[in-house]
Order: sequence, then C-alpha cells, then structure tokens
Amino acid sequence: MTSRRAFLAGLVAVAAPKPSWADAGGPRWLACARESDGAYALFGIAEDGADTFRLPLPSRGHAGAGHPHRPQAVVFARRPGAFALVLDCATGSLLRQLTPPEGMQFNGHGAFTEDGSMLYTTEQRASDSQGFLGIWDAGYRRLGQIETGGIGPHEVLRLPGDVFAVANGGIATDPSDRTKLNLPDMAPSLSYIDAGTISEQVTLDPALHFASIRHLGYEDGTLAFAMQWEGDPAQVVPLLGLHRRGDAPLLASAPHAEQALMQGYAGSCAFTGGEVAITSPRGGRLHRFDTSGAFLGATPRADICGLAPCPGGFLTTDGGGGVLRVTQGHARPLGLRPRAWDNHIVTL
Repeated sequence: MTSRRAFLAGLVAVAAPKPSWADAGGPRWLACARESDGAYALFGIAEDGADTFRLPLPSRGHAGAGHPHRPQAVVFARRPGAFALVLDCATGSLLRQLTPPEGMQFNGHGAFTEDGSMLYTTEQRASDSQGFLGIWDAGYRRLGQIETGGIGPHEVLRLPGDVFAVANGGIATDPSDRTKLNLPDMAPSLSYIDAGTISEQVTLDPALHFASIRHLGYEDGTLAFAMQWEGDPAQVVPLLGLHRRGDAPLLASAPHAEQALMQGYAGSCAFTGGEVAITSPRGGRLHRFDTSGAFLGATPRADICGLAPCPGGFLTTDGGGGVLRVTQGHARPLGLRPRAWDNHIVTL
C-alpha cells in the first residue's frame, strides 16, 4: 500500500513545473566569448541583445547545443577538444562533463534530437581524423557512434524529421597541435544522416576540393554551407553553397572585387526571411544573398563572425565585443562588451 507521504510526494512531483529557458532569463541565443581579463564564459543573449546569464568555462568554448526544452546547454571546447560541459543555465551548475571515448576527439559542435532524448556530437578519430557522430542519451550517457562519411566533421545541424546534416571539413589534423596534414588530398563533403545511416552525400567539383565545408544554416528545405579556402590565397572562390536534397549544390559569390575582400574565409552562415548570409572575420564583411544565390549586398564590420537569424534580419557578434542587428544591410548596435565573441551563435 502506498504511504500518505509517498502519495503526497508524487502529487508534488506531478504538479511542480519543469524548468524551462524562462528560468534562465529567456535567452534567444547562446554564444561563447573570451573576456577582457582572459577568462572564458558562455552567455545567454536576449532579444534586445542584453546578457541574460554568464557561466564560466575552463578554456575556450567554440559552440554549444541548447536543449530544446530544458534550460541546459552542452558547450564544446575548441576543436579538436577533449571535453564538453553540460551546464544548467538556470542555476549555473555543472551537470556533467562529457569525455569522448579513448582515441576520439570532440570537434566543436553538437545537436539534440527534436524531443531532446538524444544528443549527437561531431567527433574525429585522433589517429586519422575519420569523422563520427557520437550518440548520447537524455542522461548524457554514451550510446555509441556512427560514421559521417568524411574527414574532420565540424558542424552538425538538425533538420526537420530528425535528419542531421554534417559538414565534413575534409582536413586531417594533428591530434595535439591542429597542424593540417592532408591539404593536397582533402575531400570535403556534406552528409545527411537519417535514422543512423547516410541517406545522401554531396561533394564539390574536384577543382574546389580545397574548400573546407565548416558551418551550416537551414530554411524551408534549403541547406546553406559556409566554406574556408585552403588553396592558393590569391584565388577568389565561392564561400557559400546552397543545397536542396536530390539536387546538385549551388555555389554563390559576390562580384569579384567584393568576393576577394572575404580573404577566402567564411566563418558562419544563417538564413532569415528568404535571405542567407555569411560572415568573414578575416575580411571584416557580411555578405547577403537570396535563395537563388544572387548577391544582395555587403556590410562591413571588423572581425565579424557570429551570425544567427533574428526578426527582420540577422544578429551578429564580433571580436570587439559588439552585438549588432543587421537589417537590409544596415547594422544597428545592440551593445558593446569588453569581450571577444567566438565565431558561432546558437539559436534557441
């Protein structure tokens, strides 16, 4: 027979509301940064650009994965990394530290399934940089891993229907110092993983095999991928690709002189309202395109990199601590902090 105490405890457990992102200040985005004193932290960013929380990190964080329902974030060390931290963004507590299996390294990104029951982490085998998605359950216990079909995977992005797109950068790196080992033979690719298997894979023309596919964005059936050129620096090449499943990829460029200002490096990409943009911290530019790949314009901003959709435009961050809203090419500052933002913004 159930005791009165156990019965009442059960009622309390049922009645108690589950923590949500509102308990963490209702952030719209997450981003990592290095502060002026050299400390590293994860920040919640509100709709108006204000900080909603600050959680310290032991070293440089690259990107995070926000849980779709609970106020939790998994923050990944800069690739190749040996740890990922599971943080309670409402209380500031460290819930768990994830460590990849022996011989594996985290590669900076992860993504939850739509219901939050599983986490996928981009990883590479230290010995040869072969790519995998690590699989973790809701309690952050390791379940296994699946191949991504390429070398050096970087960002993984959840698409509708729990299909996961993976950017295989194609670059093998030394496990200790990030030295690039295979540039003459690098082979970037884009993989779609559905129910644990690669259901489609996209590669570039052999002439563009130096274009490492790094970051991803998605809207209405179109996947955007940002690239970083590892070939002749004098060669001006496309840095944005657009792909719809079953079709060939479409590459987009600005006019030659403007494209050259990007210095062969796209740091992030995002969609908003039928536009897609990429940023270049090296070139200090944001480039906007329509979904057919037509160039719409450029916005100059020193060391700009972080990029995410926001109402009416894009949210951007930069190495000088700026948080800006870009609408139709016009940048409006939402704040300036004494910190250097890292190159990725997570949308919640």
